[in-house]
Amino acid sequence: QVQLVESGGGLVQAGGSLRLSCATSGRTFVIYAMGWFRQAPGKEREFVASIRWSGGSTDHADSVNGRFIISKNNAKNTVYLQMNSLKPEDTAVYYCAAQGASARWNYWGQGTQVTVSS
Repeated sequence: QVQLVESGGGLVQAGGSLRLSCATSGRTFVIYAMGWFRQAPGKEREFVASIRWSGGSTDHADSVNGRFIISKNNAKNTVYLQMNSLKPEDTAVYYCAAQGASARWNYWGQGTQVTVSS
């Protein structure tokens, strides 16, 4: 099993920044990629960004491209999401996820709330 624990959420004004962290533990050797997803009230969970565990290639959703940056520290088994120029529509619960060799997002954290006030 892989355990994921998010931190760093909170309340911020529009235009501000936050950095989310996702600490991994357990069988981390099975991880192929890490990702961030978010779910706003009344909406479906959506992809935000992902990063390959080996190599570090990244992908960002169009809605956050240029504002959010995903990164990782393999030595610390931690993935980050730097969120800049936050907008009220970024308000959501943000989830960290891990993808195994099956290419499925099999492991999920408990989520952390991000609220952006206008």
